[in-house]
Amino acid sequence: MKNKILLMGGAGYIGTILIEELIKKNYDVICFDSLIYEQNECIKKFLSKKNFQFIKGDIRKKNEYLPLLSKVKDIVLLAGLVGDPITKIYPKESTEINLQGVKNFISECNNFKNLDKVIFVSTCSNYGLMHFDRIADENSPLKPLSSYAEHKVEIEKYIMTLKNKVSFSPVILRFATAFGLSHRMRFDLTVNHFTKDIFNNSNLEVYDSDTWRPYCHVRDFARLILTVLNTKKNKTNFQIFNAGSNKNNFTKKDIITEIVKILPIDNIKYVKGGVDRRNYRVNFDKVGKILNFNTEYSLNYAIKEILNFLKQSKTQKDKINSLGNYKIII
Repeated sequence: MKNKILLMGGAGYIGTILIEELIKKNYDVICFDSLIYEQNECIKKFLSKKNFQFIKGDIRKKNEYLPLLSKVKDIVLLAGLVGDPITKIYPKESTEINLQGVKNFISECNNFKNLDKVIFVSTCSNYGLMHFDRIADENSPLKPLSSYAEHKVEIEKYIMTLKNKVSFSPVILRFATAFGLSHRMRFDLTVNHFTKDIFNNSNLEVYDSDTWRPYCHVRDFARLILTVLNTKKNKTNFQIFNAGSNKNNFTKKDIITEIVKILPIDNIKYVKGGVDRRNYRVNFDKVGKILNFNTEYSLNYAIKEILNFLKQSKTQKDKINSLGNYKIII
C-alpha cells in the first residue's frame, strides 16, 4: 500500500506531468480518466512502466471507481471539466461531473479506512473579482463568477463540513492559472495561447490587458502535490493552500511584454470590455511558510520552452490550434 496513489482525471494537462514525476519517485500510479478530450496519445508513453496502470472510467459511475479505493493510500482529485469556457459550453455535464460526481466520490472515500490523504485541486478563480488594492489569501471572501468556480467553492465547503467525521485527511489546493509544456498540451491557457499566437505572427487581440491573475508552471503544481504527499498530516489536514507564487502575479500586458522581449511583434491590439471579468492578485505566503514550498519555473522559462516546442513541432498548425479544452466527447 505504501506509495500507491490514485489520480482521478489523471490524463490531463496537469495530471500527465504529475504521472511523470510520481513514477520517477517510485510511486505506484493508477490513472483513472474518461478521456473526454480524446487525449489517448498522451498516456501511451507511460503504459510500459511497471508502476503505472490506466483505467478508463467515468467519475459519475461509482461502480467504475469503487474497486480502486481499497487498493491505494492517497488520492489526487483532478477530475472535471476545467475552465470557464468549457463549462459554459457543457453546463449539464459540468454539473454532473464537477459538482455531483466529485462530491459523491469524496463521500465514498470515507468507506475505505486504508485511505490517507485526499487532495482536491480547486482554483484561485474562486476569488473572482478583488478590489484593486487587495491581495487574496486563503481567508479572503470567495466571489466565483462562473459555474466552474461556483462548483469548486461548493466542493470546498462540503469538504470542510467533514471535519471530525471522516477517517481520511483532505487537503485543498487552489491552483493559479497554469502555463508551460505538458504531455497533454493546452493552448487555450493565457500564457500558452499568447505565446503561440505571437509565434505564428497572428493578429492578437488582448481583452482587458490590465486585469491581474496569478500564474504557475504545470511542473510546479506537480512538485507541490508531491510536497503535500510527503508532509505530515498535522500540517495539511483540512488545510487550504493557494498554489503558486507571489512573483507570478501578472497582468495580461505583463505577459505580452515578456513574450515580445524574446519574439518582437507589433500587431497586438488591446481591447476593453471582454466577457471575462475576473481580476485578482493572490498571496501565496501560506504554502511557503507551512510547506516550505517555492516555485522553480518562471514565466520566461515557459515562454522559451513553448517557443522551442513550436519551432520543432512537426504537428500541423490546425492540430496545434485544437489542443485545449474546446470540446468533449459526450
